Amino acid sequence: MICPKCGLPEELCVCKDMSKRGQKIKVRIDRRKYGKAVTVVDGFDNTNLQNVSKDLKQRLACGGTVKDDKIELQGDHRQKILNALVDMGFEENMIDI
Repeated sequence: MICPKCGLPEELCVCKDMSKRGQKIKVRIDRRKYGKAVTVVDGFDNTNLQNVSKDLKQRLACGGTVKDDKIELQGDHRQKILNALVDMGFEENMIDI
């Protein structure tokens, strides 16, 4: 079969990689009830947030959820999240921490 977006066979399709590379991702910390820290990852376009969230939670060993096109992770993960997102295929210079 041929991909309708790029016109290449599905085995050679690069649409998923291209969509990951052009995204400006913002990482910030929110304080919640009782001073708990929550890492908020925002700026994903055309990405399956459930899969990205699941992978981040496994890599960072934390809980979290997807709300309003944002990923919320329990705890402060600013130090480790850059490496995790780069390993997942996102560009390092497009991640703003």
